[in-house]
Amino acid sequence: MSGHGFHVHGPHDHAVEHAAHGGDDFSNNIAVMTAILATVGAMFGYQGGATQNDAALFKNNAAIDKTQAANSWNYYQAKSNKQNLAELAITLPGVDVERYKSEVARYKAEKEDIKKEAEKWEESSKEWNHKSDEAMHAHHQWALATTAEQIAISLAAITLLTRKKWLQAAAYGVAGVGIALGAFAWLHVDPLGALLLKLGGGAAGH
Repeated sequence: MSGHGFHVHGPHDHAVEHAAHGGDDFSNNIAVMTAILATVGAMFGYQGGATQNDAALFKNNAAIDKTQAANSWNYYQAKSNKQNLAELAITLPGVDVERYKSEVARYKAEKEDIKKEAEKWEESSKEWNHKSDEAMHAHHQWALATTAEQIAISLAAITLLTRKKWLQAAAYGVAGVGIALGAFAWLHVDPLGALLLKLGGGAAGH
């Protein structure tokens, strides 16, 4: 047993194997369809995995930039504390007032540069988070498309066993839905989201 290895067959494998012994046009057509759907489903699955990896990478970049922003704000706060001490020193008797006024001016200028740097990192973090959300949404679209193709393949396998025309039509229909979902994912189109947005806008108008 262990010498021969362990193999897991998908629905399309059984469908093609069954068709090979069937020898009729109906079985051959289903076999060709399942082979095509298996290829399309594999492509959709690859895209789904790639977009999920992108989402994780973008989220990691967002976290890094957020940390950089936090460090910059901490540095900004430290400069503010030094500025406050310098301003307090000016009010004390017997001190070099001009010196501390110069330090106050220097800390203010340094704080402006630090503030700009912190805001830059925060904006970058937001952009990475937005990209991550978009990639994750695309991943869900690819996952739905892949699932639809898998269901279509399973229906095709059942069609071969039952030879029911309506099952064949159902398999074609589900496969078409999967391909449409894949096309939407490829084109970065969200028809459901657009519909919900439109409905929400219409409800708000009333």
